[in-house]
Amino acid sequence: MTKIGSKLRELRLRRKLGVRELADRSGTSHSTISLIERDRTSPSVDTLSAVLDALGTTLIGFFSELKAETSSPFYRKPDFVEIGDGNAISYRMIGARFPNRQLLMCHETYGPGAGGTQPITHAAQEAGMIIRGAIELTVDGEKQILRKGDGFYFDSRLPHRYRNIASDPCEIVSALTPPTY
Repeated sequence: MTKIGSKLRELRLRRKLGVRELADRSGTSHSTISLIERDRTSPSVDTLSAVLDALGTTLIGFFSELKAETSSPFYRKPDFVEIGDGNAISYRMIGARFPNRQLLMCHETYGPGAGGTQPITHAAQEAGMIIRGAIELTVDGEKQILRKGDGFYFDSRLPHRYRNIASDPCEIVSALTPPTY
């Protein structure tokens, strides 16, 4: 895995970050980051995950880039990766093998009654469009029922929750940046 260090350095430089700034953002010492970038040490999964999070990417995205020399820009339905439970709520990720993804693009399906019971927060922005059915979306205490053709865009640091209150499935095409998977 001698490519880890050079790829990590490439990501850091692409984001115009110094080693010390990345260290501060990730909670890792600057000497550890320097050692990793020079392939003098192998980081633990927790350390690498913290550094990649500070760089706005994920372990999956990072290792996908290492694995794939080139990536096709086209994805067929079987290429979508299921990151939900696949039953009540399905999140099918588009572009999982794309190197250094900066965006999480999903085809979401919520079965009747499916959705969160408690609002969640995370550091990102979310946008989407309802392509079938209806969903109740609550953002920072404000609740709306969105139907086919309606959309949303919000700061995910605000408490939010999706819930299908209809008797039919709801389908959404959504995007989230930076990606969380």
